[in-house]
Order: sequence, then C-alpha cells, then structure tokens
Amino acid sequence: MSLYQNINTLWQYMRLDHQPEKSDCIFCMCSNDIRVAEYAAKLYLEGYAPKLVFSGGIGRFTEGLFNSSEAEAFAQVASDIGVPSEDMILETESTNSGENILYTAALFEQLAYQPKHFILVQKPYMARRAFATFAKQWPNTFSNVVSCSPNLSFSNYFNESLPSDLVISALLQDFERIRDYPEKGFQIRQEIPREVTESYAVISKALLNGQ
Repeated sequence: MSLYQNINTLWQYMRLDHQPEKSDCIFCMCSNDIRVAEYAAKLYLEGYAPKLVFSGGIGRFTEGLFNSSEAEAFAQVASDIGVPSEDMILETESTNSGENILYTAALFEQLAYQPKHFILVQKPYMARRAFATFAKQWPNTFSNVVSCSPNLSFSNYFNESLPSDLVISALLQDFERIRDYPEKGFQIRQEIPREVTESYAVISKALLNGQ
C-alpha cells in the first residue's frame, strides 16, 4: 500500500463510525476543531437529544487558541447556530479525555442529572478513543453509548489551522493510546486488526525517515 493508503487504513479504524441514535444527551469532548462543535450542534438541532454537553478546559492543542475554555468556545459556536443556552451544560476544567469523563460525571451529580443514553462527539480520529475511555471510566450506570464524529475523510480533514503533519502525529499518538491504555486501566481493550498495526508501523517509519 502507498503511504496515503496506510494513513487512511489507520484513520478509518480510529473513526469507529457509529450512527447517532435518539439519546438523553449529546456529550461533546471539546478540542481544537470547531467543526466538532458544529456537528454536535447539528445533532441537537436534528432532535437527537434534549441536552448538549460541552466538556473541555485547556488541552494540549488549545493553549492560546481560544480566549476561553474549549467548552465555552464550542458553546459559542453552538449558540450562533441556534442551540439555546438553557439546553447546554458546560464543563470547563478538564484537560484530557479521562478528565472529560470524570469531571462531567461529577458535574452531573451536582446538577442531579442522570442521563442513561449518550451520543459522544469527538474528532474523527478520536472517536474510538472517546468510546473506549467512556466505557471504562464513566462512574455511573448507562444503557447505551455511541461515538460519532463529523463525516470527514483524512484527505478532507486537514486545513490551515490543522495541517497534515500535526494531524498525522496526533493520529499516531491516539492509536498508541488505544493500544497501550487498557493495560493502564484508562480504556477498555479493543481488537486491533493486523493490517491496522502494520499501517501504524509504516507511517511511523516514514515520519522517522522524514517522508
């Protein structure tokens, strides 16, 4: 396979590609990609859930990017599209995926809010990790969770704000977390097909060789 085909193989594995279902809340794990906020708002406006949750403080890619927390920046995008503020819940302190889960659960406890059906929303290449992290670390009972993302292929994903080298590096790091974090108790274990592992190795070698 070409380098691009290997990248696409890894990208498709990480996407997970669940379909949205009617749920109690849309749980958006915020980031440096406002298209994720737009997609989460679209799901709300299409009636998939009555509440839209944005979780994110300042993460590894957003320091200095927004004039507020990730959650507040995403909520502004959603508000501009038409999501009413009373239907949004903001968690503004988390700095990683595990904290997204645990801090949001703690906030729900404070609000006496107990959703059972969730739509997780993340960047395409983080959808699988969002699902694996939620399934392991959500401290309360839940009935169903699906992990969704904007329908963007690798070739259509990167832009001036998210250049290809940054995206490929993040893609590799997220795959490493899928592979390694179950041993640390951070995520549930997921099957990794051999061709995905091989594609990861090809991409990593190409980066080391400066391709």
